[in-house]
Amino acid sequence: MEMAERRNQTPITEFILLGFGNGPELQPLLFLVFLMIYFATVAGNILIVLLVVADRHLHTPMYYFLGNLSCLETCYASTILPRMLASLLTGDRTISVKGCLVQLCIFGIMAAIENLLLTAMSYDRYLAICHPLRYAALMNGRVCGQLVAGAWISSFLFCTMVNIFLFQLTFCDSNEIDHFFCDFTPVVKVSCSDTRSVQLVTFIISAIVTLVPCLLTLTSYVCIITTILRIPSTRGRQKAFSTCSSHLIVVIIFYGTLIAVYVAPTTNTPKVLHKLFSVFYTVLTPLINPIIYSLRNKEVKESLRKALLKLAAVRNRHRSVQDNFYLSCGLV
Repeated sequence: MEMAERRNQTPITEFILLGFGNGPELQPLLFLVFLMIYFATVAGNILIVLLVVADRHLHTPMYYFLGNLSCLETCYASTILPRMLASLLTGDRTISVKGCLVQLCIFGIMAAIENLLLTAMSYDRYLAICHPLRYAALMNGRVCGQLVAGAWISSFLFCTMVNIFLFQLTFCDSNEIDHFFCDFTPVVKVSCSDTRSVQLVTFIISAIVTLVPCLLTLTSYVCIITTILRIPSTRGRQKAFSTCSSHLIVVIIFYGTLIAVYVAPTTNTPKVLHKLFSVFYTVLTPLINPIIYSLRNKEVKESLRKALLKLAAVRNRHRSVQDNFYLSCGLV
């Protein structure tokens, strides 16, 4: 009995992420699917950032926030997908304890920043629709920079407080995590330390960086919708709603999947379904955001059209110079 207890208390140095099961025939398909999702996510979000930077017509607060959100989504997807792809490709599901905790910390920071950025974007839309005459004065470049910097800095500070407790945990029981990435609840479950302190701190900070921004975003959209309904003309209401519809869809998807994964009761929820919700929240949301903003936003579509026309003009000019060079050399 003593030997068994001593063996169970031996600290472990690596975890095994069980992922999506052991079916060997499913791994290549999952690898191809997630590889395409990752490339599409990175390409789509980087494209949004480049358009916002290059097109002076998009140098407005709304697109400043959108550019920051797209940059964040690229980092967000890169926190989880490369490790998952490597596991699916090689079959090696092990990850060091420190590596797992680092992934968990970065994931928490990215999620907190996204919460605060979406709140800042909803505040921007609130000012634009509810206080249009004061919008330019209230939402200038300095305020935008302060909101974005505040989102990043506060998220780092809050998550650092959780990380201090996380890195004090020891793991000496099971080394298997029934998930495809290092999420908070599965990691804490396999710890043999007293986790009450880290759970309490995490609950308080999660309420600050998730519940408070969610309530502020909800309040902003209640005011926005109330103001839109007061507009007498149908065309005016449609125009006002179109300026915030893309962001509203992103907010609904983000908080809907967040609630499904972390807030809704999960005791009777199958683990497979819980993983599918997590895939939507961590993998598909960063992919969907640039698609929504591209398809539902006239300014972004127009900027993309101009960029493609410029690219085609440059290619035609280069080809014309090349043809003239060949003619002058008598090669054609």
